[in-house]
Amino acid sequence: MIIWLNGAFGAGKTQTACELRRRLPGSCVYDPENAGFFIRDNLPPGLERDDFQDFPMWRAFNLEMLDYAASRYEGHIIVPMTVTKRAYYEELVGGLAKKHEVRHLILWAGRETLEKRLASRLERPDSWGYQQIGRCLDAFTTQVTEERVDTDGLTLCQVVEKVGAVCGLALAQDGRALCAAGWTGWLPRSGIFVERRETYGPSGDF
Repeated sequence: MIIWLNGAFGAGKTQTACELRRRLPGSCVYDPENAGFFIRDNLPPGLERDDFQDFPMWRAFNLEMLDYAASRYEGHIIVPMTVTKRAYYEELVGGLAKKHEVRHLILWAGRETLEKRLASRLERPDSWGYQQIGRCLDAFTTQVTEERVDTDGLTLCQVVEKVGAVCGLALAQDGRALCAAGWTGWLPRSGIFVERRETYGPSGDF
């Protein structure tokens, strides 16, 4: 199964993907952003775009990579990636769903939660993530609406459990005292806890 975790910047896609991978034996995380970084860093000056998703080769590459991996890999593939344009959603998620089992979930959080999560990552109000909040929230209520998982006020562990239940996944038991105690601050892509928070929402963000 391909598990596509969508959501606004600050919704917790990467942290959720890393924890889901830890709880789901045999799974892996595929990050489509890496192709965007390659395109951005290797195009000649003057060919840049504000959003690398607008490059047709970014969408084509990730579609082909995920198709290739899903056709040969027996485990679940977790994809943390924001997609707000309906046409791109149909091209990527819709294209994959024609050949593979795909569950697409929007990790939903309100503006206040998103702003606090981004601030906890030391992002400023003029950062890319902050500037996209309004666009993302609008898109996830009008353009790409399948299927929402509300994360406001939840711990990271609770979000992962919720994703697992929605997808019908048999997650490994989490016996760590840290998780039970509400440790939810992760270094991106590291799997390392960095701070203790009581909730995964406005009253305590990762």
